[in-house]
Amino acid sequence: MTDSSDIPESSGPAAADPDDPNVRELATIPAVEVITRSAVMLMSAAAEKLGLSDADPEESPHLDLDEARRLITALAGLVTASVEYLGPHAGPVRDGLKTLQLAFREASAAPDEPGHGPGEKYTGPVW
Repeated sequence: MTDSSDIPESSGPAAADPDDPNVRELATIPAVEVITRSAVMLMSAAAEKLGLSDADPEESPHLDLDEARRLITALAGLVTASVEYLGPHAGPVRDGLKTLQLAFREASAAPDEPGHGPGEKYTGPVW
């Protein structure tokens, strides 16, 4: 068990130097940027879990369709809930989501019926 006295006081986000110009306070970041960054993180993680970063996705040591399904569904929920706030970012984010949904279908040995794939309860069927 870790005693709180074992944790250095200067660790974690609160330890950031406020005078460092590379550090931005969370309160100063526009919501659309937080949402977009979150979407990009979910997209990147899902692509990794689909093996898309490897030359042969089917042989990727990172291939995990169960994890990819969860990430794509979370991404679909985020995109659907926030699309009105994304402005010009909405199109590329939606395209990225659809690409991942189609890649998931292609990677599946037994693809889900249209409308039942990851995130499709939020986006509708993806063809």
